[in-house]
Amino acid sequence: MAQKPNIPKGTRDFGPIEMARRNYIFQTIRSVFRLYGYEQIETPSMELMSTLMGKYGEEGDKLLFRIQNSGDKANEAPEKGLRYDLTVPFARYVVQHRDELQFPFRRYQIQPVWRADRPQKGRYREFYQCDVDAIGTDSLTNELELIQIVEEVYRRLGVRVSLHLNNRKVLAGIAEVIGQADKLVDITVAIDKLDKIGAEGVNKELQERVLSERAIDKLQPILNMAGDNDQKLNTIAEVLSASEIGCKGVEELREVFRLCHVSGVKLDIDLDLTLARGLNYYTGAIFEVKALDVQIGSITGGGRYDNLTGIFGLPNVSGVGISFGADRIYDVLSE
Repeated sequence: MAQKPNIPKGTRDFGPIEMARRNYIFQTIRSVFRLYGYEQIETPSMELMSTLMGKYGEEGDKLLFRIQNSGDKANEAPEKGLRYDLTVPFARYVVQHRDELQFPFRRYQIQPVWRADRPQKGRYREFYQCDVDAIGTDSLTNELELIQIVEEVYRRLGVRVSLHLNNRKVLAGIAEVIGQADKLVDITVAIDKLDKIGAEGVNKELQERVLSERAIDKLQPILNMAGDNDQKLNTIAEVLSASEIGCKGVEELREVFRLCHVSGVKLDIDLDLTLARGLNYYTGAIFEVKALDVQIGSITGGGRYDNLTGIFGLPNVSGVGISFGADRIYDVLSE
């Protein structure tokens, strides 16, 4: 009996019509990246496990695809894996090629990534990311530029979006003032699920992560914060007045909003203190973009990382970047 042709779960074939549409998305994004002076690189599909492990938080590490063996070495330990994102391989690339690069280095990369996730609507095991990063500068004008790139890409694609903005230093400040500085990762992982599981669900998860009742009570004003961006910033500045790192985060957020205002950014930007983005390497601004007319989750996301290259032996090199999820953008355009 002939074998029934099939493909692994969470992957897809693309016919000529789909490819024409996908190429339209890639070309639109690429042309905006180039307009802003970013140059293209590519890195291998697989990386050493030592490069990948420990960079994505507990949840992320579980989703890494390990390569069990290479050719005839059937019993060797899986020391290689498929890349989970493009940012960690980029940090590795920067350190490995630092003598050939001029800083700040501005690169873009459009390649597939792999995650051993449970496939569902808008979530695949193999999907394309379109990344743009500037590394070797801590100037907040880079955050502004990324916001302008988001605005321009979605204007050209004709998709109405809102950008959610937060700062990891603010989250660190919150953990500090509620007396749980050592639980920052637990707090951010839980808070990040607010729009999926609601405040009650978040509180339950925080209890499971062994946060004290007192600390959880102190978090409530932040989970339920309302008002415009200025009002939220003023409230959070009061809450965090005793935390040096928290105040620094508020200051950075104010500056990004100021830069957007003076540059005439028209994009709908929402200060969202529950935005945490579970990845361990973010240290400053964090972004997430959602489509206004289609329910699908985040279609673009990113942030600032101050020491991702430090893991590979090049400390104190700050970078910031965002990633456009081409597959989710395709789904939004299809709907």
